[in-house]
Parts: sequence; C-alpha cells; structure tokens
Amino acid sequence: MTDMIKPSLNDTLLVIVFAAAILLMPLWLDPIGGNYPDLLQKFAIYGIFAIGFNILFGLTGYLSFGHAAFLGVGSYAAVWSFKLLTMNVIPAVIFGVLFAGILAAIIGFLSLRRSGIYFSILTLAFAQMSYNLAYSVLTPITNGETGLQLAASDPRILDSMFANGQPSLGLPSTDLFGETMSGYPGFYFCAVLLIICFYVSLRIFRSPFGLMLKGIKSNQNRMKYTGLNTRPYMLTAFIISGMYAGLAGSLLAVTDPLAGAERMQWTASGEVVLMTILGGAGTLVGPMLGAGLIKYFENIFSSFDNNVLQQAFSFLPDSVTDILVPVVGLFVGSGWHLTLGLLFMVIVIFLPGGLVEGFRRTYRYFISRGARSDRQSVEAHNQAGE
Repeated sequence: MTDMIKPSLNDTLLVIVFAAAILLMPLWLDPIGGNYPDLLQKFAIYGIFAIGFNILFGLTGYLSFGHAAFLGVGSYAAVWSFKLLTMNVIPAVIFGVLFAGILAAIIGFLSLRRSGIYFSILTLAFAQMSYNLAYSVLTPITNGETGLQLAASDPRILDSMFANGQPSLGLPSTDLFGETMSGYPGFYFCAVLLIICFYVSLRIFRSPFGLMLKGIKSNQNRMKYTGLNTRPYMLTAFIISGMYAGLAGSLLAVTDPLAGAERMQWTASGEVVLMTILGGAGTLVGPMLGAGLIKYFENIFSSFDNNVLQQAFSFLPDSVTDILVPVVGLFVGSGWHLTLGLLFMVIVIFLPGGLVEGFRRTYRYFISRGARSDRQSVEAHNQAGE
C-alpha cells in the first residue's frame, strides 16, 4: 500500500514545485533579465508546445517534423474567433485546440501508416502543404502573406450583443471576462494553462496508456506479435500532441492577435524538436527547460552586442578588451545560433538525455561524494576509537 501511495505523493509535490516555479518566474528571472511579460509569455506558450510534442516523441519515439501545422491552425482558429464571435479568450482557446485536434487526426491517420524516417518525412510534407495552402491558396481564410489580423469592421457577434449600444474606439484587446490579456495578466493566463498541461502530461506518463506508449517505443514489433494493435494508441498520442500545439498557437494569438503562415514553416517544427532534445526527451520537465533556454537565447542572448561586451570587459586593459570583444561577439548577438548549435552538439554527444540528465548526474555526484565523505569520517572515527 505504501508503494502505491508514494508515487502519488511525489507527483503532487512535483506539480506543486513546478507551479511555484512557473508562477514566480518574474522574480527569479529578474537577475538574468528574463522577467519582462512578452518573454515570460513565450516561455509559457512554447513550454506547452514542447510538453505536447514530448508526449509523442518522448513516449513513442516517433519524430514529427510537422507540428508547426497545428501551431498555425490554432492561431488561425483563435483569430477567427476574435473576429467573428468575441474578444474573450476562452472560445478562442477552445476553437484552437479543437481544430488542431481535427487536423492532427487527419494527418496522424495518414502518416502513422509508416514509421521511422518515412513517418518524419510524411509529417514534414503535410506541414509544408499546410504552409503553402495558408500562404497562397486559402487566402480568403488566412489572408495570405499579410496574415490574419483584427479589423474594426469585424462583426464580433457576441460582443455586439452585450455592448449596450456603445461603439468601441479602435481595435479591441483580447480579454478574460474584462481583464486584458496583455502584460503580466496575459503571462499568468498562459502560466495557469501551462501548469494544467504539465499535470495532464504527468497523468499520461503515469497512466496505463503512457506505459503502452513506452512499450511501443521500446519494441513495437514485439507488441504487435502479441496481437496488440498499436495504431489506435499512436493515433491518440498524435492527436493529444497536436491539441497541445493548437493550444500553444491559440495562446500566441491571445497575447498578440494575429496569425501568419510563417508559424507553419518547417523551422517552427524543427525548433520544438530542438527544445525537446535539449531539455530531455521522455522527461517531464525537460521540454520546458529546453523551450526556456532557446527562447532566452533568442530574446536576451541575441541582444548582447559589441557595446554590451565593451561594458562587460571594461575592467580589463584596453588591449585585452580589443581582442576579447570581437572573439566573444561571434557567439552572441547575431551569432547566438552558433552558441546554441555548440550547446546542442555538446548535449547530444555527452548528455543524450538532455539537461535533465546533466542535473541528475550532478545530483548523483554530490550525493555519492557526500556518502563517501561520511563513510570516511566513520572509518576515521572507528580507527581513532581503536
């Protein structure tokens, strides 16, 4: 009985710690300059995107290069909700998740007929088809390369019904029952959804369904030989993962009400793959860490120009500063991709389990070192007693 209770207690503690860390991000990210609302919103949104992708890739080992399609569909559905119905974010989020789930069911049904690299190529092809459709074919729905944006002439039926005849001045803002979804309120809305998504992911990992997905990753052929049909499990995981991506896309529209075809490009799919691998595929917290690291590099690390470096090395002699600034400048500012690439190489070579594996190794090292020192102390004490 105790063995059955302990995991649930550990999981509860994990959720509490995770929720506290997310909700207190404005405080502990302040020293490194990552506490402004727009960046915090990106941390939460792309954390949801990566956690959802990890349900597919981390649990089953199926690598999708097409998840950007669901991200884009979620954004388009949310913006259309703002244009047609209301600026309240709840319907937008629901429609974003729903339409992404429908598209994921279609793409997953076709792509999961293959496995390995063929599955990855199929998902990439569907994502590029979605991008081209949004960019040049479905322009009445997506507004093509300009992107889908709000307009003063939008009907917003539900808002008009309760406007009491008061015309709105300019473009309205997204809101949650009157609370504007910009700045820190927008971040906390995304943060609460991130915590919920993390909890759902945790329950999936611990459930019999999650164990079945892990079995598929371990040896799918052996499971098929037992007579088990693995495709329904794979399709369900693909749909859930796509719905997570749709939620992330709808939140991008909530915090910035526009949708463009660029969110469906293959680079967005590749980015979530990097996030998951950097943090640790198959781990609970790893994808969130990877998403935070990449978004920090993209928004903060990339702003370190030569002037910032000059100030950072101002305590050194001018001759040394003149050498260091150009060299270090290759790895920051516009060269932040080079640093990220080197970091990715180091993690893939030395830490295949990502950042989480690095933390685990560090923890085990200090634990074993402490145990060794305690053992030496006991031996020394015993020898002194003799």
